[in-house]
Amino acid sequence: MKSDIKLIDYLGVRRSIPAFQMCEPGPDKAEIEEILRLASRVPDHGKLAPWRFIVYRGEERARIGEELLKLALEAKPELSDEMIQVERTRFTRAPVVVAVVSKAGPHAKIPEWEQMMSAGAVCLNIIFAANAHGWVANWLTEWFAYDERAYDLLAVKPGEKIAGFIHMGSTTFPPVERPRPELIETVTWIGGEN
Repeated sequence: MKSDIKLIDYLGVRRSIPAFQMCEPGPDKAEIEEILRLASRVPDHGKLAPWRFIVYRGEERARIGEELLKLALEAKPELSDEMIQVERTRFTRAPVVVAVVSKAGPHAKIPEWEQMMSAGAVCLNIIFAANAHGWVANWLTEWFAYDERAYDLLAVKPGEKIAGFIHMGSTTFPPVERPRPELIETVTWIGGEN
């Protein structure tokens, strides 16, 4: 594989756009399928595909938002008007939301941790593939990723976990850089001179 300057340039400026800054249009079904096909090309020890996708589009997103609002109000009946609107619109901020669901579990040879990391790699690959198709994207989890009361509503099966919700669409906002860690803070060198 030769150096790919375009890929290097992209990785040097890659930036998620906040979901609340997204708008229509979003990818159509054929583009979503291609994005997910590309995203599936991740490290996957044992070829288990220990993940799956749930694609939320159209009016169903608003219905899910209303149901999530009900769950949120059960837990916190004193929610402010602002937070009620936030809960109501969690799935309508972007035209397309894809759940990456981890199916990781015990296996004779493949550690569960490796299966979970494969699902995380899929999340990032969806962002890369969406960006390559000209869409903005963001990887979120939100409270309902960890609240099993919402799983039936979200079509998540017992024993599964949500690795993330990838929001995809368009934006009118310019990407804004944020601070990144310095390598001196994140790298330990062992051996070698150069």
